[in-house]
Amino acid sequence: MLSLKGRTALVTGASSGIGRAIALAYAQAGACVVINHLGHAADADAVVAEIETAGGKAFACEADVSRAADVERLLQQATQALGPVHILVNNAGIIQEKPFLQTSEADWDRMLGTDLKSVFLLCRAVLPAMVEAGSGVVINIASELGILGRAQFAPYCAAKAGVIGLTRSLAREFAPHIRINAIAPGPINTAMLDAEHMSPEWRAKEMDIPMQRFGEPEEIAATALFLASDMARFYCGQVLGPNGGALMG
Repeated sequence: MLSLKGRTALVTGASSGIGRAIALAYAQAGACVVINHLGHAADADAVVAEIETAGGKAFACEADVSRAADVERLLQQATQALGPVHILVNNAGIIQEKPFLQTSEADWDRMLGTDLKSVFLLCRAVLPAMVEAGSGVVINIASELGILGRAQFAPYCAAKAGVIGLTRSLAREFAPHIRINAIAPGPINTAMLDAEHMSPEWRAKEMDIPMQRFGEPEEIAATALFLASDMARFYCGQVLGPNGGALMG
C-alpha cells in the first residue's frame, strides 16, 4: 500500500463526494487530514469520526475558500491542529447548468470564485511554507470539461480550464522540489450529478462514454493517492484523466 505516514494533507470540499473519498484514502495511508467544508459541519464531523475510529488523525474546519481571509484562517487553524501542510488538494467546486445568454455576472463570479480563485488563494497561502521546507505536493481537481467544453456550462468549463493552466504554470515555477499536478475526472457519481443539479439530457450525454457508467469517488481518490505518494515523484504539471474514456489522449 502507498504510504503517506508522517504527512499532513489539507483537502478542500472534503465533507462529501470526491473530497471525502480522498480524505479517507489519505488517512488510511497514514496521513493526518484537514477536512475543509462550507456549511456541512455534520458531514465533515462524520468524516473526522470515521478517520479517528480507524486510528487516524483529522480536523474539520469550515471556510469559504473563495475568500482570502477564510483561507488564511483555515491554514492557521489547520497548522495549529495538525502541523505544517505537506499535501494540498484543491477539490472544492460547484457546477451549474445554464444557457450562456442567461448566465449572470453573479453566476460567473460565484463559479470562478469557488472553482478557480480558491485554487489561487490556497496555493498562495500554502506554497511559502512548502518552499521553505523544500518539499510539498499540490493536487488540483479540474475536469474533463475544462478540456472538452460543454454547451450550457460555460463558467464551469472556463474555471476548470483555468485550473489546468494554473497547474501547469505553477508546476514550472515551483519544480523540482514541489510537485504540482491536476486530476481531470470524467462523470463521477456524486451529488453534483444528481437530478437537482443536472438535466436528464446532460446525464444521458455523460453516460455515453466507452465505460458506459459514472465513475466512483474512490476511483478518483486512488489517483490522488498515487500523485501524493513518492511513487509519483517524476510527475510534474500533468493532468491525469480518470474519465472512463470520455477524453482520450
